[in-house]
Formats: sequence, structure tokens, C-alpha cells
Amino acid sequence: MGRRGVRQRGRGGAAAAACTAAALVLGLVTGCTGGGPSPTPSGGRSAQDTSYFTGLPARPAPVLAVKIDNVRPARPHTGLGQADLVYVEQVEAGLTRILAVFSSRLPPRVGPVRSARESDLELLRQFDRPALAYSGAQTALRPLIEAAPLEAVPPGTAPRAYERSGDRPAPHNLYLRPERALTAAGDVGNATDIGLRFGAAPEEGRPAATHTVRYPSARYTFTWSAADKGWRVAMDGTPAATTDGGPLAPTTVVVQYTTVRPSEFGDRFGGVTPYTETVGSGRALVLRDGRAFDTRWERRTATGDTVFTTAAGERMTFAPGQVWIVLAPE
Repeated sequence: MGRRGVRQRGRGGAAAAACTAAALVLGLVTGCTGGGPSPTPSGGRSAQDTSYFTGLPARPAPVLAVKIDNVRPARPHTGLGQADLVYVEQVEAGLTRILAVFSSRLPPRVGPVRSARESDLELLRQFDRPALAYSGAQTALRPLIEAAPLEAVPPGTAPRAYERSGDRPAPHNLYLRPERALTAAGDVGNATDIGLRFGAAPEEGRPAATHTVRYPSARYTFTWSAADKGWRVAMDGTPAATTDGGPLAPTTVVVQYTTVRPSEFGDRFGGVTPYTETVGSGRALVLRDGRAFDTRWERRTATGDTVFTTAAGERMTFAPGQVWIVLAPE
């Protein structure tokens, strides 16, 4: 059975409960595994007590993706430091937005929240029916969101999950209450294996103190900090911090080079919305432990894992902790 053959719901599992009940009736205490062993995301720990997204201790929990604004007036962010995964995507005018994925931890507040894009739908297919929180979407995109295998929770669906802040102007002041969003979303899938592996670093790699990724109108610089055991993030030349957790310093940064092409959608000013392809293959640069690793990425289908391999053909291992995946134009 594939990893999406049976989907857990909420923080429990109806199938597991039924299996346990049957075992008790038969007087059995073993043999009820619900479809065979799960992959171990990090050395020594089982899938039941380790996050598939960070390699750190975590219990099974629903997946919530939040689309976050990232122009200068939207900074500093709130709650971003507690995300398991942070994706950076190009949008109109060469700017970027963030898609933050939460499961292991839920901050009380996340934001500022902005609108979804078509690329988000393909990117999120590798997760098992996640919730997607966003501020809205253009009319032509809404049918695609409704048809996607996810639980959409915009303000119109979950008004109690959102609130406006008075300390910055709209539209950069909309914030999400994650617990309320998941309550409104209903049937959301738990975190599953999406292809990431965690453990000791491979032998190959070269020292790297800093690395910069450039978009047409945005720039990200990642600088290794031995004190933080992570990569300090700077956005457009300014150190990035959160309102609730200090500087951003993910333990692993993946620069995933891919095709960024025009989509069929655009903004109200006539700008064409980019479409970032996340199914396919290409080169990637992985930053961990103050070193850089040349790798390859491959995702054969929209529902398949994204697999990262080293030059030697082995699975690339990430440092346990928050992972940033920067989807950069090839």
C-alpha cells in the first residue's frame, strides 16, 4: 500500500481505532500495523515520533499551509520561525511570496497572509490533503482551488480564524489564528513522507559561509551562523527576524532551480502571474552545517515525493530542523 493509501484524520486515526478494537475482540495484542511499516525519516526514530518535515521529535498532526506576504511593508513576519517548511515562490513583478507549512508546532498567530497562486496547488499535491490558508484569489483561479485535494480556509470560509492588525496598513495586516483555521477546515490529513531525509551530512560538499539567491525584484542571502547552528536569512539586504521569535535561521536551505514560466493568470495591473514548476527534475544546492552540496531533485508526478540526491547518487540528508526550499528560476 502506498503512503497515501490510508489517510489519518485530525490527530487520531479511525482505521487504527477499528484495528485495535478488532484485536481486542480476538484476544490479540500484536499484528495490527495498518498497512505495513512506515519509512523512518531520521536515524533511530520511527515515523510515529519524528517529523517527516524536520527530522525532530513530533507526533502525527494535521498539515496547514499559509500563504504569506513578503514585500517590505509586510516585514517583519509573525510565526514564521515555527514553520516546519518554508517555500519561497516568485510572483508578479519579480517579487516573492512565502508558503509556510506547519504541522509539528502551531504558533498562536501567523502572517501577514496574502492571496494564493496557481503554483501553490501543484506544490501542495505532495501533501496528504492539507489545509490552505490565504487571503483570497482571483475569480478565475477559484474553481481550481475548489477542485484541488486540499481544505481551503480563506476568510470567507473561516472568518473567526483571521484578524486585522492596526500597526500596519492593509493589505499587509491580515493575520491567521492557526488553531481556528484547522478547526474550520475539518478533514485535514496528517503529515506524511514527502521525500525528505535527515541525518549526518554526506562526505562531499564544500565550505560555504554565505549564498545569495536573486529574483528579478527580490534577493535572499543565507549566512552560516555557528552560534545558531543555522543560516541567518537576509531579505533584500536586511536581516530577517520575526515579531515573536527573533532572527530567522533555518538549519537547512535548499535552492531548488526550476522552470518559472508565465501562467494563464495575471494581476489587476496587467502583470502576468508566474507559474513555478515543481514536478520534473533539475539541479539543487543544499546548504547545511556551513557547507554547500551540489544535488539533483526529482518529482515524477504531482502526488509523488520530491527526492534529492547527491552527485554520488545517494539520498541527500538534511540537518534536523526547519527547512527552507527556495524555488529559484533556472
